[in-house]
Order: sequence, then C-alpha cells, then structure tokens
Amino acid sequence: MSTILVTGGSGFIASHVILQLLTAGHSVRTTVRNPAREPDVRAMLRSGGVESDGKLQFFVADLLRDDGWRTAADGCDFILHVASPFPEGVPRNADDLIVPAREGALRVLRAARDAGVKRVVLTSSFAAVGYGHPDRTAAFTEEDWSDPEAPGLAPYPRSKTYAERAAWDFVRTEGNGLELATVNPVGVLGPVLGPDFSTSILMVKRFLDGRVPGCPRISFGFVDVRDVADLHIRAMESPGARGERFLAVAADAIPMVMVARVLKDRIGPAARRVPTREVPDWIVRIAALRDPAVRQLLSELGKTKHVSGEKARRLLGWSPRSWEDSVADTAQSLLRLAAGA
Repeated sequence: MSTILVTGGSGFIASHVILQLLTAGHSVRTTVRNPAREPDVRAMLRSGGVESDGKLQFFVADLLRDDGWRTAADGCDFILHVASPFPEGVPRNADDLIVPAREGALRVLRAARDAGVKRVVLTSSFAAVGYGHPDRTAAFTEEDWSDPEAPGLAPYPRSKTYAERAAWDFVRTEGNGLELATVNPVGVLGPVLGPDFSTSILMVKRFLDGRVPGCPRISFGFVDVRDVADLHIRAMESPGARGERFLAVAADAIPMVMVARVLKDRIGPAARRVPTREVPDWIVRIAALRDPAVRQLLSELGKTKHVSGEKARRLLGWSPRSWEDSVADTAQSLLRLAAGA
C-alpha cells in the first residue's frame, strides 16, 4: 500500500478519490485551505460509507502560498493534484482563475520533486483540449490543446490550459525524474457527498428546482465522478500512464434536452419541474444578462463537440458507467442532500 496525497480534499472529485483510496487500503493525506473544513471532509466520506478517523491526515496548504506543500508531500509515493478553482460564474479578472491554477500546479510539482515523489497525477480538464478551435466534426483526442489566446475564450479554459502546459513544461525542464500524467474530464456528474460539487451538477440541480424555463441548445460530454476517481488511480498505478494525458468521457455530445428526459424517466414525481422542451437561443441570451452561470454557456449554443475516450479504455482498461445512470444517481443524491438524509 502507498502513501498518497490528494490536494483539495473538500472538493467534489477529490472526495471521491479519497474515498476509493481509503477503501483500497492506502495511507491517504489531503490538503485544505482552512483547517475548519476537516469535519466537512470527514462527513462527506461517511456519507460515502467510509469512516476516515485514523486513516486520513490533513494538512493546511493554499494554492497561492508556498507554506505547507513540502510538509504535506514528504514521505508520499504519489500525489493526485485535484485542487483547482472552478467558479459558478465568470470572474471579473481572468487572473483570479489563471494564477491559482498555474501557480498552484507548479507549487505542488516542486514539492513533489523535492520530496522524491514518484508520480503526480494532475486533474486537468477537457477545457484544456477542446476550446478556441474552429468548429469541427472530428472527435477531440489527447493530442489536441485548447488555444488560450483565442478571441473571446472564457477564463476557465484559459486557466486549465495554462496550468497543464506549465505542468508539462516543469516536468520536462525541472522535474529531475518526476513522472506526470493528467486526467482531462468532460462534464462531471455523479453522487454528491456534501454541499461541494461540480458546476455540471449545478445544471441538474437547477433542472430539479425548476429554475430554468427550458433546455438550451447545448450538448456536453459527461462522465461519472466515481469513474473519474477510478481513472486517477489507474493513471497513478499503471507504468504505461507515465507522460500521458487521458480524456475522461463516458458519452460525448449529449443534448441538455436528453438529460432532462432521463430525469423525467428515472426520477418520477421529484422531476415534475424539469422542463423537457428546448428554448430558443435568444431566451438563453436574455437569461445570461442576469445569471453568470448561464453566461458561461453562451459560446456553446448550438455547437457539438465530439470527444474520444478510447485511449483510457485501451491503455488503462478503464470502463465508465453509462451517462444515464450517472444522471439518475446525481439527481437521487441531490434529493437526499436536500432532505438532510
């Protein structure tokens, strides 16, 4: 069994990674910016069926500060760097996202190198792969990179691209033998363990709450958080994952209206407020004037981006669950959370 550091333990993906690592018997550490979050993380793990007392160590570290990272990394075999900002709305200043993502990745990599860690698995994103390109019908693969200087590109894909590029550059020029692999998920769904969850899940929550009048003409790739966590661990353990990127996608280009219909079919009366008709783009544009989360969707209206997850299946034996099951499990967990169960 290995000693593994998972950064950003209170996050949605990180909590599931920790859950699977503890279940497998590993010695796990995690970082939080505020030590007051430790009880929240332990509560999320209990929600997932694991008692973490005595099995999980906490360290205080911030992506914007050097303090704490070397201490957290010392004695670790691997680091899974999952922590990264993902805002609900568009920040006023792009550097509010870009700087923590890039500089945080470099801080973790320096600490890993200096502590003699074997491999870092970095949580990147499809946002570092499929944005800033002309429209295309060919599927995006790990060979593709987003263009962070493309006109009008939102801060989030810029931040993920700059951060991942910086990570690969560091390992090549200053890594001193440190290994790197990245996991690049599309929209992440799946069971929530607490109030911290992905922006993709916020979309399902808004459907259930009846906060949207209809489905925008937008398609996304989806993957379950449990499968994303599993892919991180496979990328950590497999010798063949060294120096590789892995797109995490179970199904690509799923229209929002299909997500809504699955909710209606699987959830029953609890989905009574979910709309199942598409709305014209002009309605979405008006809604975006008031809602920062909707504003982030405007550039994707009417677009279809195909994504290939073949590489992870072929090299790592990864086998994700269906997107329909993931949508249903997402909704059921949100309903339990709302009920306080």
